[in-house]
This record gives sequence, C-alpha cells and structure tokens, in this order.
Amino acid sequence: MNERELREQICEVGRRIYARNMAASNDGNISVKLNDKEWLCTPTLMSKGYMTPDCICKVDAGGNVIEGNYRPSSEMKMHMRVYQKRGDVGCVVHAHPSHATAFAIAGIPLNQPIMPEAVIYMGCVPIVEYGAPTTADLAENLDKYLDHYDAVLLESHGALTWGKDLLTAYHLMESLEFYAELLYKAKLLGGARELTSGQIEKLYEVRRNYGLTGKHPADICRDRSGPACHKCERVK
Repeated sequence: MNERELREQICEVGRRIYARNMAASNDGNISVKLNDKEWLCTPTLMSKGYMTPDCICKVDAGGNVIEGNYRPSSEMKMHMRVYQKRGDVGCVVHAHPSHATAFAIAGIPLNQPIMPEAVIYMGCVPIVEYGAPTTADLAENLDKYLDHYDAVLLESHGALTWGKDLLTAYHLMESLEFYAELLYKAKLLGGARELTSGQIEKLYEVRRNYGLTGKHPADICRDRSGPACHKCERVK
C-alpha cells in the first residue's frame, strides 16, 4: 500500500471510529509507520469523522512535522513509545469507546475469560496507570505492558491498541469495545460465566496454531513468568 492509499485508509478508519461512537468531537488519534524515520498521524483538534487525506500529517521520530499543513496529534509521545519498544508494530490507534472507557474510569481491567474470540485474539486487557494526556508520564507508564499485550485501557482516559498494520490495530479496538459491552451487560444480568482453565488453554493453543501476530498471554503463560493473565492471577 502506497502513502496515498494509507492516508485514505486512515481517513476511512477515522470515519468508522467516529460513526461507532468511539471518539466524540475531536477525540482520538491514529498513527501509521511508513519507515524507521517517518510516520503518518492524524491532526490535532480535528474530528476523526471528517478528515481528508490532505489533513494527515507526516512526522519524524520526534513528532516534528515533515510534511503537512496541520499540527500533528498531541498524543504522539504515547504512540512513539509503542514504536520504540515494539519493532513489529506498524500502527497505533487511540480512542474513547464508551464501554471500554467506562471500565477504565471505574478502574476495572478486562480480564474475565467470557468468550472464545476475546481470549484468542486479545487476551486480558490491563489498565495502564494514569498519566495526563500528551505528557511523557503517560508514555512511560506504558512501558511494562508493551512486551506482553496489544491492547490496554488507559486509567480515566480511554483505550489504546496496536498491531502490524492499520486494520489489525483498528479491529482490536472494535473487539475491545465489544468485549467491554458484553461484560458490562453480563454484570447487569448477575455476572458473567467464565471459561475454565482447561477451555482457556485450548483456546490459547488455537491462537498459537493460527500463527497470529502480536503479543498475547498465550505466549507467556506456560511457565507463568509473565504478567497475570486469564490462566494466572487476575490483572491488577
């Protein structure tokens, strides 16, 4: 996919995020890695539902504009921390999906194994400790999660997903919100019935057989040496 096509795809994903109520007003941001020195990112203070390809900024590793007539997202520090720590990542998506953000505000991680798809494709979703938006604190707080997860909640803020390309990262955001909505509704019905440890291990094996990209508790759970996951103690 060439740069123009990537710009168009960013705009399309932005429209989907806006239409699905995952980013009100000018909220949210998207970035895509072009190479080791250049990234595309959404502009600050612009609705993700109304962007055009010419609105997209091209920036360097420091977030400085290389090409474009708009200021880049003020959250690029957070995005760049992901790219610095994860050489396999080609895209980062930040949004405020309502159900997932409600869990982030309540301080409740998404760590209950309630449906096969969420276990296979996403695993647990921990909460990154609070850091003020646009600051280095928020970027630094991500560090301990980046080697083990591809989706996190941001305490009192929203959600962040990343993946090998734009569609992978965006679909994770969709799945994250769907998981949060189901868990919320299940709690209203008296609580979710969780999958057993044996069922979870079979789902982890399915993931390994699929050869899916990214990080996941399935990759670290066998000796329980990594962060807590579905099989181990709950994510705090």
